[in-house]
Amino acid sequence: EDPAEAKKRGYKSVVRRDVVRVVTPGTLTEDGLLDARGSNRLAAVAVRAGAAAVATVELSTGEVECMALSRDGLASALAALGPSETLVPDRLFADETLSETFKTVSGLIQPMASALAEPSASEARLKRLYGVETLDGFGELTGAEISALGLIAAHLETTQAGRLPALTAPRRAGEADVMSIDPATRSSLEIEKSTSGSRDGSLLGAIDRTITAPGARLLSARLARPLLDPAAINARLDAVEWFCERRPLRQKLRETLRGMGDMARALSRLALGRGGPRDLGCLRDGLAGGETLSQLFSHPAPLDPPPPGEIAGALAGLHPLGDPGLAEFRRMLAEGLGQDLPAQARDGGYVAAGVRAELDQARALRDDSRKVILQLEARLVAESGVALKIKHNAVLGYFVETSAKAAEPLMTPPLNGAFIHRQTLANQVRFTTVELAELDARIAQAAERALAMEVATFEAWREAAIGVATAIQAAAEGASRLDVAAGLAEWADDVGASRPVIDRSTAFEAQAARHPVVEAAVKRAGDPFTPNDCRLDGAGVAGARLSIVTGPNMAGKSTFLRQNALLAVLAQAGCYVPAKSLRLGVVDRLFSRVGAGDDLARGRSTFMAEMVETAAILTQATPRSLVILDEIGRGTATYDGLAIAWACAEALHE
Repeated sequence: EDPAEAKKRGYKSVVRRDVVRVVTPGTLTEDGLLDARGSNRLAAVAVRAGAAAVATVELSTGEVECMALSRDGLASALAALGPSETLVPDRLFADETLSETFKTVSGLIQPMASALAEPSASEARLKRLYGVETLDGFGELTGAEISALGLIAAHLETTQAGRLPALTAPRRAGEADVMSIDPATRSSLEIEKSTSGSRDGSLLGAIDRTITAPGARLLSARLARPLLDPAAINARLDAVEWFCERRPLRQKLRETLRGMGDMARALSRLALGRGGPRDLGCLRDGLAGGETLSQLFSHPAPLDPPPPGEIAGALAGLHPLGDPGLAEFRRMLAEGLGQDLPAQARDGGYVAAGVRAELDQARALRDDSRKVILQLEARLVAESGVALKIKHNAVLGYFVETSAKAAEPLMTPPLNGAFIHRQTLANQVRFTTVELAELDARIAQAAERALAMEVATFEAWREAAIGVATAIQAAAEGASRLDVAAGLAEWADDVGASRPVIDRSTAFEAQAARHPVVEAAVKRAGDPFTPNDCRLDGAGVAGARLSIVTGPNMAGKSTFLRQNALLAVLAQAGCYVPAKSLRLGVVDRLFSRVGAGDDLARGRSTFMAEMVETAAILTQATPRSLVILDEIGRGTATYDGLAIAWACAEALHE
């Protein structure tokens, strides 16, 4: 508690203490501890009756997601999410297959009591977390999804010590909605980070032209989980194409986005009681930027033809019509919040002048006390006709002082009614007045009162922000969607990328394609990248089902293989591709077996590690899967290796 509150109970009262927060990797919200352009997810896993589910929360933004999937799909789903902390019921570690899966997950694995994942207890916890009577509004959640979400709710109750974050309703995704990419493939293709662990050298690092941190996180999420629905993919591509055709508008939009900040994370900190005036400033500037963007698309006249659905939806989130609560909140911050904002509410100085009359008076006393005292001194001299001075010391505070001779009128009627004798010295006499005593108390308390009023105002604004949290989250999401679409259009212009044709065939036809990461690297060195073609068709109609690439060392075989896998990732994530043209039938699973390396910690030699990965490909690949194998059968005898490679090629072809 505030020590001032304890003092009210007595001078020797003990300040109450309690655990107010438990800090874990998945529940961080502070900017200084997070990568602004990367996600920090808390995940939970549940398995019930053979079905599995993964739930995640990004506490720093309030985004909640859950996914029902098969047990075999857990590794791919967790690899795509890249959680910094994963909650696992302790009974699942007894399952050898699942235990091996958890060893591949990034971040901390946090064992939880299995009782916390029981459906009935999980459902009650979820209702409490969201403040609802029923979960029907969230859709038909499976038992495993409820258990996974319940684990997260239990963890948040413990770590946040009763403070509830501003969470979105759980967004449901299915295993059939996104391309499955297993951990080994994700690592070898360097989609989100290179083998060294940095963004530089990754696919994300090569194409990211986003302006804002939320936009960068959204782009990363899209690359991590490419879509399978051609209609949804084409909706994203429509937005990129629209911005490609409108360069001036795109530049204005990107310039506006620069000043919008990270509204989602600011809101989350405020909801959890960890925010400060700068977070309110971020909301004020972000909402004002959303208004500017809306005007950009509607003034001097609405655009004709209107923007595609992806952009229209983003704009609707940025500037919702008919939301008086959000309009009032924006007005409140625009008029009341100052410009030079401190990090903490206790630092004061963030409420603008004119918002509260009593606050302005307290500030005037605090900042201009000398001037106020001089004004009172001049008035007392004029009213009494006595030469006096107002002075101050630590014992008496403020007092009126005059010479012993001049003090006589002040000690006789009528002036002795106003001047109260305090102290007589050898040559001076000291008095006070009711007004001076009150002024003394007000000046002494002015700074404290001013800060208390500012903190109260901050709390009122914080509560108001929580009240319109849904609208703010929608605005933040709208801004990030616009940022991603405009950023991808910027990248497409820079590198000469083209729109892919996405359908439900099994064709992969790339013409004059380039590796996005390698091309960027050789361009920096001043060298050109030689485009190349690839033609495959799982149906064996438009091209061969299988292609075998040969050539000497350093001829570009691995670059060619990875390039085509990355084209599929880019296209299905809704990005343009660095190629003259690409026709792609949606790929449901992407497999890559590249290079040779051991995994001695898990008891696997180079050859054994390769065979385990290859076996996973052969058992999990479907007729719609794209597979790249960069050498098979290394680490064993020549003819044994050849036999393995031959058998794998036949199995994949058939």
